[in-house]
Amino acid sequence: QVQLVESGGGLVQAGGSLRLSCAASGGVVSSYAMGWFRQAPGKDDDFVATISDNNSVTYYGDSVKGRFTISRDNARNAVYLQMNSLKPDDTAVYYCAASERPVGTMRQRDYEYWGQGTQVTVSS
Repeated sequence: QVQLVESGGGLVQAGGSLRLSCAASGGVVSSYAMGWFRQAPGKDDDFVATISDNNSVTYYGDSVKGRFTISRDNARNAVYLQMNSLKPDDTAVYYCAASERPVGTMRQRDYEYWGQGTQVTVSS
């Protein structure tokens, strides 16, 4: 069973950047489609990005297109989310997830494994 641990969250000013990392153990990241989701207080869970198992396909949520980039490093068994031009609306707990499907989706139910989340706070 895959265990996922996110890191890299923190407090940043609007317009700044952060890079989130998701380290996997107990499984090989290259075998899974990987995704990032987020949840802000009082809001529904929000799909952020996904990358297919072979890196050929990526999808982004409309609110982050052009600002966020998902990538993976199979040698390090890790997935990353580069977040640029951050806005206060990006404030949320960000979760890494792994799907046994070859191509990820925007649906949480399609991901079998989840990390504990990392807090991102963007100040105005």
